[in-house]
Amino acid sequence: MANFVSMQLSTYISDLLYRYECVIIPGFGAFLTRYRPASIDENSNTFNPPSKVLSFNRQLQVNDGLLANYVASVEKCSYESALQKVRNFAARLISELNSGNTVSLDKIGKFSLNEEHSIQFEPLHKQNFNTASFGLASFVSPQISRKVETETVSTQEKAPIVLSPEKKGTRPYLKYAAVAAIAILATGFGGMKYYEGEVQKYNFAERQKANSLMESQIQEATFVIENPLPVVSLQLPKEIGKYHIVAGAFRMEENADKKIDQLREKGYSPMNIGTTRFGLHQVVYASFKDRIEALNKLREIQSSENPDAWLLVQEVE
Repeated sequence: MANFVSMQLSTYISDLLYRYECVIIPGFGAFLTRYRPASIDENSNTFNPPSKVLSFNRQLQVNDGLLANYVASVEKCSYESALQKVRNFAARLISELNSGNTVSLDKIGKFSLNEEHSIQFEPLHKQNFNTASFGLASFVSPQISRKVETETVSTQEKAPIVLSPEKKGTRPYLKYAAVAAIAILATGFGGMKYYEGEVQKYNFAERQKANSLMESQIQEATFVIENPLPVVSLQLPKEIGKYHIVAGAFRMEENADKKIDQLREKGYSPMNIGTTRFGLHQVVYASFKDRIEALNKLREIQSSENPDAWLLVQEVE
């Protein structure tokens, strides 16, 4: 029996899958998307547009902050409140599965337990999370039969060329004159080709000499620039990634500065990324451009130093 979980969180997860390749439900698992190009099923003559294949990984359960931050931004609540909603959602999913029910998430797919009590996921195949294929659907086209036309070539016998003996009274020297003219033309053509070849060889040799002379002159030349322009040093702003591992939030900026000094002494690259809408100064261990690299560092910090550290996904100006 399928139990449809109609919580708003399933809609939030669906929204995020259009924009991200990994959406984690803390304490439950992660949805992963993988690009699949357009394809043709030759058996059914079905044309499929480019899409994203959806899968589920039970091993990825560490909170990366993506889902909770999205819930907080949409519902206009605090991050802690949104994280609690996500945890309650995960607990309800696990409870329904342990009761032997098949849980369906709207626009995503179905969950169930097999005989070994492992979670099985069946994605909703009609849902395409590839934004580039918006509005495109699979369609069946009738098979096109191509008729090959063969060209018939008629063979006709050509009339043979008959050489008749010379008649009396004809002038045979005309024949020899024609042969001589052809020989002269052939000789003249061959001579012309030989002349052109010699000209090309001469030009090539002269061009090689000119190149060698130019290279030697360039190597011997000395350039003196009077009144050189002053050196201009440009300082470009450092580009910061949007994945931040948060160490804490402080009401007083002095306390945030003290935290930054402490983390810098430990070898981190901390910084104050600004204040929240509640007026708190957010201090991060480091910022990353790559999400996987940020998650690996987050797990390291949570296991060795601060179990309350979490990942913030936000563009910093």
